[in-house]
Amino acid sequence: MEEFKDSKTQLVADVDCTSDGGKPLCEANGVKGYPTLKWGDPAALEDYSGQRDLASLKKFAQESLKPMCSPSHIDLCDDDKKKDIEKYLKMGDAELKKAIDEEKAKVDKAESDFKSFVEDLQKSYKDAMDKKDETVAEIKAGGLGLMQQCLISLKKKGNDEL
Repeated sequence: MEEFKDSKTQLVADVDCTSDGGKPLCEANGVKGYPTLKWGDPAALEDYSGQRDLASLKKFAQESLKPMCSPSHIDLCDDDKKKDIEKYLKMGDAELKKAIDEEKAKVDKAESDFKSFVEDLQKSYKDAMDKKDETVAEIKAGGLGLMQQCLISLKKKGNDEL
């Protein structure tokens, strides 16, 4: 934060999501775990998923924390993004909020679907692990352990057949 404190285009800050002052900001930006790193336009922050060592963070900040295409920097947008921004700005508050809610619902569904998939995957993994453990126990009880002990015993006796 110290290195970017005088920047006119880059802000690096921390927020205490457990305090009364930080909690609303964190909730509004989808912070669910700590520490969470966000970046981008303050109106539409994105999750940072890169390395968290100082050198990596500094490199990311220098390369990525700069004005980007947005309603406040429309001059940085390509023609397609400019058309999208103009379309969204013409929608009005209620219509735009509805469209945002619909898109967020899609994100929530994708998150929910993924969570269900992972839960099913964990159950399948546990079932497969239990089956494997049961099979291995049956094999060992069926003579594998005794066979291995006999092999060691024969080797100790110097049996030439081995």
